[in-house]
Amino acid sequence: MSENLARYRREWFGDAAFLRREVLAGIVVALALIPEAIGFSIIAGVDPRVGLYASVAIAMVIAFVGGRPGMISAATAAVAVLVTPLVREHGVEYLFAATILMGAIQAVAGLLRLDLLMQFVSRSVITGFVNSLAILIFMAQLPQLTGVTWHTYAMVAGGLAVIYLLPRLTTAVPSPLVAILLLTAISLWLGLPVNTVGDMGQLPEGLPSLALPNVPLTLETLRIIAPFSIAMAAVGLLESLLTAQIVDDMTHTESSKRRECFGQGGANFVSAMFGGMGGCAMIGQSVINVTSGGRGRLSTFVAGAFLLFLLAVLGPWTGQVPMPALVAVMIMVSIGTFSWNSIPNLRRHPPTSSFVMLATVVVVVGTRDLSLGVLAGVLLSGIFFAGKVQRMFAVERNASVDGTSATYNVRGEIFFASVDRFTRAFNDEDSAQSVTIDVSRAHFWDISAVGALDKIVDRLRRAGRNVEVIGYNEASADIVDRFALHDKTGVELGVVPH
Repeated sequence: MSENLARYRREWFGDAAFLRREVLAGIVVALALIPEAIGFSIIAGVDPRVGLYASVAIAMVIAFVGGRPGMISAATAAVAVLVTPLVREHGVEYLFAATILMGAIQAVAGLLRLDLLMQFVSRSVITGFVNSLAILIFMAQLPQLTGVTWHTYAMVAGGLAVIYLLPRLTTAVPSPLVAILLLTAISLWLGLPVNTVGDMGQLPEGLPSLALPNVPLTLETLRIIAPFSIAMAAVGLLESLLTAQIVDDMTHTESSKRRECFGQGGANFVSAMFGGMGGCAMIGQSVINVTSGGRGRLSTFVAGAFLLFLLAVLGPWTGQVPMPALVAVMIMVSIGTFSWNSIPNLRRHPPTSSFVMLATVVVVVGTRDLSLGVLAGVLLSGIFFAGKVQRMFAVERNASVDGTSATYNVRGEIFFASVDRFTRAFNDEDSAQSVTIDVSRAHFWDISAVGALDKIVDRLRRAGRNVEVIGYNEASADIVDRFALHDKTGVELGVVPH
């Protein structure tokens, strides 16, 4: 208990340098969240305040209950695109109800330890996920770079120069924050004709209020919102757990994925109660936070709290922040997010790994659906792995001098993908009257493997052969004893587990 308390204190409080980094990083993230939240609200077909209040609530709540310190969660496009039909057909109140159910489903997912499914996501899929997000982040900036004056390009270039050159002089203040403040001052001073945050949509005034969704509490309501809630919960957890793994790698620390499931559920529940939409972890803002020095829970909380301050107190000033400043920050994020080593690794890594990575990128960028890309990558990884293990299998026949007996030495993994080769390795026309199947260098993994062994022994017996199976390891003997058809492969057939 004392160890957990000490860790929790470290994640919130530290020395003066820690507190300064956390606060400044949170401020940078808050500024970067505004155009994103407005854009995602537009995607979902709701008022900008729905996305902005969601970002405030989710960031502040996840800081306390999340499992990955330093990771930023807020309203996201991945969730917004799923709810557009719900809002269009039934209204925003049903969105709030669906978000509450989404949070409950995510909490149940944590209880059921569905976070363990991340073990089946290969490194190639994670690399593809990272690269596709970097591409999508960059593509999302293109509307702000088309049909604009030269002042926009100059400000973006100047912002990138500040972001990359200032750290060579000092790291006391995050360079993205300096770039945003400097470009805002220049834009206001010179009155430059550039887009501002206020042009993205009207910023809300005042504080959000607590209220239950105004929907009938009936089974019909549940039937309407359940499909959307399940989809939002699955996509939100997938993106959050993948982002948590990426932040783990960036910070060289570990996090509690199970707690993150509970945390995402709680944050989305609170978001809906304050008039917000659903959300999840954001890799772009998480990268901004980490590169700005944010490592603990305080930076995540400050991001949400300062965003609320910007909306409720500094709304008119916040609306004048030039979009080129935020575009420069997001371009920095896309450059920093992309795994540049993956390009030369295309030639160094096995072709199957490179193909999985590229397929993940193509599907995500082509569909703008992170879940489809990751699903495609996981399926391809499984297929390639099964094919690789299948090839690590061989059966060698050794006959006695007089030809009356033969021993089949089986080597490798016997499971659903290799049972066909295993079965075909035994010839019904074998002239040997006594057949020994030595599986001491083999392993039976599933009921498909046991069924194949049943089939082989039964087939050889029907051909008049005496059959004996020897050399089971403990795990193989256990699965054979439990699932074999003993009336065909039991003691009467000479099957002798060892």
